[in-house]
Amino acid sequence: MSTRRWTSSGQRYPRCWKGPESVPPTDRFAPPPSLLTGKRIVLGVTGGIAAYKAADHASYLAQQGVDLRVVMTAAATRFVGPMTFEAITRQPVYRDVFDGWAGEEAGHVTLAASADAVIVAPATANTIARMAQGMVDDMLTATLLATQAPIIVAPAMEHHMWHHPATRANIELLRSRGVTIVEPESGHLASGANGDGRLTSRDRIVAAVREQLARGGPLAGRKVVVSAGGTHEAIDPVRFIGNRSSGQMGVALADAAFDAGADVVSVVGPTVTVPPMVGRVERCESAREMSALVQEETGDADVLIMAAAVADFRPESAVASKIKKGPGDDAPIVRLTRNPDILATVKRDGLFLVGFAAETDDLVANSQAKLQAKALDMLVANDAVATIGSANSQATLLFANGDVIQLPLLAKAELARVIVHQLIPALPEAERKDA
Repeated sequence: MSTRRWTSSGQRYPRCWKGPESVPPTDRFAPPPSLLTGKRIVLGVTGGIAAYKAADHASYLAQQGVDLRVVMTAAATRFVGPMTFEAITRQPVYRDVFDGWAGEEAGHVTLAASADAVIVAPATANTIARMAQGMVDDMLTATLLATQAPIIVAPAMEHHMWHHPATRANIELLRSRGVTIVEPESGHLASGANGDGRLTSRDRIVAAVREQLARGGPLAGRKVVVSAGGTHEAIDPVRFIGNRSSGQMGVALADAAFDAGADVVSVVGPTVTVPPMVGRVERCESAREMSALVQEETGDADVLIMAAAVADFRPESAVASKIKKGPGDDAPIVRLTRNPDILATVKRDGLFLVGFAAETDDLVANSQAKLQAKALDMLVANDAVATIGSANSQATLLFANGDVIQLPLLAKAELARVIVHQLIPALPEAERKDA
């Protein structure tokens, strides 16, 4: 058997090993970095009350390994101090259009050319108007006009300002030029009123950035369907049979596939409390509902990653009314019947199938049997007890060609990136779109 691994630099290299009892050394193992790691992102902060939220955005991006540079307008500095961002990024904040002109650094020109993406959050009505008109009167507008990087704008303003015809026209003009607009949300505003204009969530802004950075990735043009979470099989209107799956692994896989450029559809069960912020999300309750959705979505898909913990059995018939417990009543007998095997029903030419096996013993042997019985292309096997609900997982990857890879303990987000990056070269050549 053979395996593909990563060196500490993240590059794969082939390695032969003797079998599942021989675990490859992990001292040089490094999962692929996240999409944001090492990217140069410019964060423009403008003068609205929502400017204080930009500090949270900056902190999150810095924690993701982003090389973050902050540009503040003069008005923004009246709401939050530049030192806040300097402490977060360990970089000086750009404020004046002449900042950064030293040595080989050419101010806004160098900053604009080095950016992988530019975010303006919050973006006031004034800044949006100046962007639409191509005006350059400060460091931020100069950088925006000079950059060729994707621009993501998150407006924040009072309700009537957001709906004013001038603002709407400016927004549509920016959209026509390729600027991504992450529209504001409805809620409580600084004026005390409720309405549209509230700065959208950090996760939505970051998702928009990731979508731009993922363009042209190795799964670009490919549709990937990911299932996540457990299912609920109704006994009566208030009781059900379920499991402890949180769906974290499926959500992480949707993120990883999205970051590789895929068109992602997530089919999530009721146990997934925080669904993916990327791609399209379809919710379901029972195994039969999940089966129907997966069947529908995989009709034109390239990959199905079946990470959901689907119930194997369901009650033969759910009771229409709540089962009562009376004095002396015997416990009700619940007769079970099999649920559909989703993986067994979706197999077709051109659809790459990735299954999961949660085992309590004989992990590799049982997983190899499942791989063959269900004609899977790839199977991710892990310990059923240790994995469910945990933030980490130690998995073994098995492939239809006989390759087996035993991985070290990884955070689920890291494991998801490993799975997706191992999946890409395993796809049939005719089905691949390399960057």
